[in-house]
Parts: sequence; C-alpha cells; structure tokens
Amino acid sequence: MKHIIVGTAGHVDHGKTALIEALTGFAGDSLAEEKRRGITIDLSFSHIKNSDTNVAFIDVPGHEKLLKNMIAGAFGFDASMVVVDANEGLMPQSKEHLDILNLLRVKNIIIVLTKCDLVNDEIIQEREKEIKEHIKSLENIEIYDFCKVSIYDKDSVQKLKKVLLSLPLTQRKSNGFFRYYVDRSFSLSGVGQVVTGTLLDGEIKVGDKIFAPEIGSEFKIKNLQVHDRDVGSASISQRTAINLQGSTKKPLKRGTLLCKKGFIKGFNSVDVFLQSSSDNTIKHNTTLQVFIGTKQTEAKVLLLEETKSAKEGFATLHFKQKIFLVHNEPFILANAGRILGGGKVLNPINDPLKKRKKLDLLTALKEDDFKSAFSFLCSIHKRGFGLISSNQRFGLSHDDAIAFAKTLDNVFVDDKNLVIYPIGIKDELENLIKKIYQKNSYALLSANSLSLKLKWASANLLQDVLNKLCKENFLAYENGIYKNANIVIKNIDLHLQEKIYKILSKSDITPDAPYNIYDNLDIDRKMGDNALKKLTRAKKVVRLAHNIFVETNALSQIISKLREIMTREGGVDVASLKKHFNISRKYLVAYLDYLDNFDDVKKENNRRYL
Repeated sequence: MKHIIVGTAGHVDHGKTALIEALTGFAGDSLAEEKRRGITIDLSFSHIKNSDTNVAFIDVPGHEKLLKNMIAGAFGFDASMVVVDANEGLMPQSKEHLDILNLLRVKNIIIVLTKCDLVNDEIIQEREKEIKEHIKSLENIEIYDFCKVSIYDKDSVQKLKKVLLSLPLTQRKSNGFFRYYVDRSFSLSGVGQVVTGTLLDGEIKVGDKIFAPEIGSEFKIKNLQVHDRDVGSASISQRTAINLQGSTKKPLKRGTLLCKKGFIKGFNSVDVFLQSSSDNTIKHNTTLQVFIGTKQTEAKVLLLEETKSAKEGFATLHFKQKIFLVHNEPFILANAGRILGGGKVLNPINDPLKKRKKLDLLTALKEDDFKSAFSFLCSIHKRGFGLISSNQRFGLSHDDAIAFAKTLDNVFVDDKNLVIYPIGIKDELENLIKKIYQKNSYALLSANSLSLKLKWASANLLQDVLNKLCKENFLAYENGIYKNANIVIKNIDLHLQEKIYKILSKSDITPDAPYNIYDNLDIDRKMGDNALKKLTRAKKVVRLAHNIFVETNALSQIISKLREIMTREGGVDVASLKKHFNISRKYLVAYLDYLDNFDDVKKENNRRYL
C-alpha cells in the first residue's frame, strides 16, 4: 500500500480543520484549548484510504503566533493541501506557509479554494489567477491540482478526496537507517511512554533498540501503531506511534531525534547551503532560530563567501550544543517568529578546513557530486579518509560509498575497513617498512602487527605494500610473517624463543610487558605470544600476572630474599618491601601474590607470614 503524508497549510480560519473533518470525519481540534479558542494549536492527525493508498493528514495551525508548530509538521510532508478562503484569497500566513513549503521542497501542492458556496464564479476565477501567479515565483513547488470546495457540497469533497488518493508516491532518497523526530510525547497508565512522529527514513520493528543521541539514552520498542492499529513494523513516510521501554524519568521533548545507535555523530557546527524567502536577506554573524524536523534551536550564521548579507549561498551554522544532522536535511531559518529563509545541510560533519577549500567541497556536495567530494576529502586526509560515516555525511550506504570510491583514480580503497587512501601513501609506507628491516635485519612482522605500530594504516593497505616488497625480493613470506629476504633463519620459533628469553634474563625482576618486548624486537605479536607460551611450558619463564613474565632463576632469587625478610621481620607487605627493593608497586604486588602458591605462607589482610 502507498503511504502518503499530506499536510494542510493556510491562513487562520480559512477552513483547514473543517475540511479535514469533512474528508475524514475526524475533528482534529481535540485539545480543550483548541476547542475553546477555535484554532488548531498543535499538530492533529487523521487519514483516508482506499484499497491501495493511505493518505495521512497533518493538520497544522495557521495562526502566525503558532508558526513553529506549522514548521514542525511541514518537515514530514510528501505533499501539501494549501487551503485558501475564496472570500479572502491569499493572506500573510498563506504566503508564509507557501514559502516554507518551497524551502522544504514539498513539490506537489493541491490548492483548495474553500467556502466557494459564498462567492460567485467571477471571484473564484480571480482567486485562481492570483494564486497561480504567486506560485510561479516559488521555484521548488508546483500545483498538482486546483480544487474548488464547499464542505456543504459533498460532491466537491468527494472530488477532492479522489485527487488526494491519486497523489503519486514521493520518491524519498533513503540510505536505509532509521530517523524520527518526536512531535508529541506522553505517558499512559499501564502502557508507559509513547511518542508520535513521522519516519523520515529506514524501518523499525517491535523489539528493536533505538537511541536518542542528544540525551544518550537507549530504548526498546514495546509496541508500534500506525493510524491507531498495532503493527509489527513501520517504514519511511508512515505516521507512527512508538511505545518506548527505557529509563528516562521525564517524557521525551518535542524535537528529540530517535535513530539507531552508532549511525549519527553530533557536532557544534555544520556547513549548509541557505536560501532566503520572499524579499529577505540573511545577514552574516547573526543568531537565528533554526527549525529542523520538529526541533527548534538557535544558531549563529556565518556566511562563507565574502559578503555581509546574501539572498543565498554557503554558510556555517554554529550551535551552542551538539546537533545530530544528515546530508541534505532541510531546515528553516526565522527571526522573531518571521521566516527569513532555509536551506539544506551539506556537510553535517565538521571538517577543519580553510574557507577556500571548504567552498570547493561544499560546491561538490551541493550537486551530489560525490566523486569530486571523495577526491577532495581524500586529498586533504593524507593518511586515509574514512567512509564509516557515509550514511550521515553523504546519505550513502557503505556499499554505494565504496562503489563511488572505486571510480576514483590514484587511490587505494580498503573495502573491509571503509577507508580511501591517496595512492602516494603506499610510497611512504614502503619507506617506513624498509627502515624497520634495515635497522633490524631480524624483524619478523605481519600486516596486523604493523597496523599496531602505524595506527593510521589499515592491515589491508599494509598487506598490499608488503606483497609488493616480496615481489621486489626485499622481503620473504614464511609461516604467516614477513622477514628480510637476505637473512636465513633455520627455525623461526626457536629464534624467537631465544630472543625473548635473552631479554627477560637481562631484565631480571622487572621485565617489560610482552608487547613492549615484541615492539622492540619488531616481531609479530601472535608469534611472540606463541614463543612466550612455549618458554612458559618449558619452565624457563613464569607468568606472574597478565603482563608480567619473569625468568625462572630471577624469580627463585627474589622469592628466597622474600623468605629471608619474612623470617627476619616477621612478615612482608608492599610498604615493608619498598625499603628493600627499588621497584614499582605492580611488581611487588605480583611477587607477594606468587607467595600464596606456597603451603608454608599464609596471608592476613595484605601481609604474608611464614
């Protein structure tokens, strides 16, 4: 079934709510205050459907003082039903609502001329002409149909219903991960916390865990409802109520973002393309209200092109708190409750770039020219540009991001680790690896062990470089590791055991941690661990603690000294041993714990006695 979200728009008292009731039988103004004042204060929801299409209505307020609620609803629209009183024609709020729809690129607009029973045909024609003329000035929207209606004329209402059910399905670009802004939140006795909103992307199922990144809380979905019916799952463009199981004491606020954990990072600034509405201009370095989804916040607007004000252009929005946005997400800018303009997020991830370079990147992102954007980002991230955040940064799945990356020239693409490297980095790595083997002819390394030394380089990239050095006969591959091709080692296992044993013998009672020994020897950690295990089984070394392996003779000598001290002083603990041994506490604790293996040693509190 097609699911379409249609939002009402228009001036106060032009008949939006009455029209929705005529279409659906649902009186949207259900709140006591709405009934008392006779206007729609908050977002109201209802729907109509036939065998293959469900049209859900978001009936938003027309009063100018409640503009923020209209904007909150408009972010979820697939299409809009703009209601105009045939008596009054376009009024200030009608035009402002049309500006918002234009800024949010709600393309399909159904103009509904209401109260047509109260005017003659000549006035209706004048209204139609003025409305169509006004909409010509708005580049992002177009009239899908023009309907003349009276709620007392059932035929006109039925015709409008047919038009609504014929609306095409909006092809929303999806990157497949769940995003949802809360528009209402409340608690029900015996049920718990419930939130309502529109799925902007992705799908959720009962039992899924979802995350509110702004407050760092995770919830489990106990139940889902779409149009008052329990469902097992909900997907993009569906009005959905979610029953949450979680630990927050207060209901989630309107504007809270819900998503899957780990997909979206927060930043205090984002780069955008903005566009003013009507005759407005947007000034540099001003603080404005920002509306995103159902969220309302403030941001300082910094124009990136050399100008004090602009009708449109690139800018950076600076927020007082971290904000969690995605590429191409729309927003509205306002000042003192009046709409100034809006735009779309281009780069939701803060890259520390100089202005000129940032403008080059934003130009590519504005046109969704990802090939150029990838090339640019790869050129400035000399040691690898990660695609793990491609969903947020570009609105691309990992597979799509990798596909774009593979169209680039002069790069190495690590599919597994989602990193693009400029091809020149291979020369740098080759030189670094050669220096290791030239300094230590007996180095025995793997791609994984090298990636621990060179944390910015992935194992796949290093593997590629190591294979090249093998082809050039600089290195030889043997038993899973790479060694100097000009060095003969008859038995690598014995060779490693001898090297490690020699170091442990020299270090006496204060041995280095194994990984430090491996790094000093330039040997693979896995092979080092195996060699150390064999030394332990041969009883040449003893493991005292997780990272402490001591040579057997050195251990015997210090245990003998500890016994002498216990005999002479009546017992030992860490404090008393510090007078005898100038070694760190971690070694003293390890040796004292080792004493517990002997039957003639007893422990009371942290002191040992014979």
